[in-house]
Amino acid sequence: MPNLWSLLRRPEKRDQGFPVVDQNALAEYFTFQGSAYPIAGGFGGAFPFVTYDASSNKRHETIPNDFAGYVNAGYKSSGVVFACCLARQMVFTEVRFAFQKMSKGRPGDFTDENERSIRLLRTPWPNGTTSQLLAHAIQDVDLCGNHYVLREDGPDGPRLRRLRPDWVSIVLTKNPEEALHSDIQGYIYKPGNTDDKTKWELFPADGSNGIVAHWAPIPDPLAQYRGMSWMTPIIKEVISDEAASTYKVNYFNNSAQPNLLVSFDPTVTSEQFHEFMTMMNQSKHGLSHAGETLYLGGGATVSPLGSKIQEIDFSKLTSIAELRIAAAARVPPTVVGLTEGMRGSALNEGNYQAAADQFANGTIRPLWRDLCAAYAPLITVPANCRLWYDDRDISFLQEDREIVAQLQQTEAMTIARLVQEGYTPESVVKALIEKDWTLLEHSGLFSVQLMAPGLGHMTDYSGDAPTETLPPRDQQLAADPNKADGPEPVKPVKPAKKSPQQGQSKQQ
Repeated sequence: MPNLWSLLRRPEKRDQGFPVVDQNALAEYFTFQGSAYPIAGGFGGAFPFVTYDASSNKRHETIPNDFAGYVNAGYKSSGVVFACCLARQMVFTEVRFAFQKMSKGRPGDFTDENERSIRLLRTPWPNGTTSQLLAHAIQDVDLCGNHYVLREDGPDGPRLRRLRPDWVSIVLTKNPEEALHSDIQGYIYKPGNTDDKTKWELFPADGSNGIVAHWAPIPDPLAQYRGMSWMTPIIKEVISDEAASTYKVNYFNNSAQPNLLVSFDPTVTSEQFHEFMTMMNQSKHGLSHAGETLYLGGGATVSPLGSKIQEIDFSKLTSIAELRIAAAARVPPTVVGLTEGMRGSALNEGNYQAAADQFANGTIRPLWRDLCAAYAPLITVPANCRLWYDDRDISFLQEDREIVAQLQQTEAMTIARLVQEGYTPESVVKALIEKDWTLLEHSGLFSVQLMAPGLGHMTDYSGDAPTETLPPRDQQLAADPNKADGPEPVKPVKPAKKSPQQGQSKQQ
């Protein structure tokens, strides 16, 4: 990838094939560390440091949706959106980062090697925690589709800074609509989306001004590197749910009776009509007057219009929007506690556990895996290791005790059988934990059922043989099995010699 600093400091040289740009013709400049860099001009996006979005020929990838609008109209105003985001956040922030060994492309045990490097993710800023860092990460992705973190190396050591996603632009080498080779040159941070170029911060992709980690789990199909929020496809459902809530509020604010029709006798004058309307609105309008008796003068008749609130099935109207919002967030309604998830068989123990497993395996763990890959450039990962997540102590992910007991019983039977077959106990346990049967190691000892009758061990096995000495009969059989046809000859027993003392005692 071409060096961004060299391109900006030497615009007259275009070794990468960019056209020569006359800086005098450029209308706007960006100042960084005392140097002025051109950022836009009238060359149709020819200069490599201009903006790009889906609706122009420029080369900045900015957030197409309104981040503040999603926060205010969705996260802070919709109870369903907030519940789904909170359910994701509560589980997502429980994890810990750790280094995991890799052997032959397979993951192994966690290691405390280079523990000093991973402390940056455990204390990302003074008094900060991993949970706070992950909370910002999942919120940015939920509401904006993108999460940016900057690593700063100062005299007090490294630290992380969260960059507000809608104030960050991705700088590309070329316009992706015009060139195939469109790579990331760096990132521009605009505090408050200001147009004051002196306040902009430039972070090249080579990390010369700080390493920026970008996490976008849902790619935007219309962009090269930008992500998309899961809220984007269900904006109508969010508006529909909010409209239903507003309707109910207005229903109660209007004396809990919608659309009253008041008719008058033709003899009532216009002045009398307006006087009666003003008096009725002042004395009977509002929730505080619900259920009061309505008194009318002569010539006035009241008839209710519309439907009563009991006749309007709000549960069906709102449940459809709730289900679509939960589906986009990849959170089962049972886990969130939505209306459709709190009725019928959904509350059964087995069904809830299945929903929780689906949420963990289909939503949370893929997000953890993707975030580890995005955060890896921020720290030094040891050789033959990877940055991974440790979810062993998260109570929400713990399986049912009965299921765990059955699994442990099956594993114990597997361990016992493999040990009986001659595999070392250490390798059996390791292979079972890592689910890799290639880790099994044989001890060289076999079960009795695999040995020939009369043999203490197998002579043709190349492993370590037992050290005990075989009896003469077994040695003869091992040397020449053909001599094993007849029974073993009986050795004659020699009579014991009598001692002189025994003879003297008999004579006496």
